[in-house]
Amino acid sequence: MTRIKDFPDLMPVFPLPGALLLPRARLPLHIFEPRYIAMLEDCMKTPHRLIGMVQPRNAPDGSDRWHSIGCAGRLTAFSETEDGRYMITLTGISRFRLRQEVAGFTPYRRAEVDWADFIRDCGVEETDGGFDRAHFFTLLERFFTHHALSTDWSSLKEADDEMLINSLSMLCPFEPDEKQALLEAPSLSTRRETLVTLMQFALHGGEGEAMQ
Repeated sequence: MTRIKDFPDLMPVFPLPGALLLPRARLPLHIFEPRYIAMLEDCMKTPHRLIGMVQPRNAPDGSDRWHSIGCAGRLTAFSETEDGRYMITLTGISRFRLRQEVAGFTPYRRAEVDWADFIRDCGVEETDGGFDRAHFFTLLERFFTHHALSTDWSSLKEADDEMLINSLSMLCPFEPDEKQALLEAPSLSTRRETLVTLMQFALHGGEGEAMQ
């Protein structure tokens, strides 16, 4: 199921601060709250097995709101622990725009969504023609050192453009609003530019000097 016309207009929504999912990327999740266990069990009964990941935001009036753009993930891996918790993996399918939350009798939240703005998410893997990998990895190594992060550098450097940029966007320790900016980037090159800006900003604040 990779065509917009096959996607549901109504689906369960999982608001999780700082959890970013992007098309064709994979997000592991640990499900243990009863309402989200119910969401997962209902999701498995549907033909599409989609869950919408969104970032919560605080409205000026103090109410609990969501950002208007999220990303739907298809349930592609699932295991249950002895005490009834679930370990799952969502694979990103497409971003969507929230239309409205739908009241109902489910313990979890649901929303009507619109997919029309994100048709390219269902296309082929994106590439980034302006990607200067040498400069990028120099910055990335400084960022990882600054945050005491470790990685398999050889595997990272062999990754395709989309996998590299999207995986780092999901895994790097950015604030929820910064993750939202990465999600909303209209293209892979724009997401890479946003990612670079966020890493530079983090290093600027931590080192007291601007990155060149």
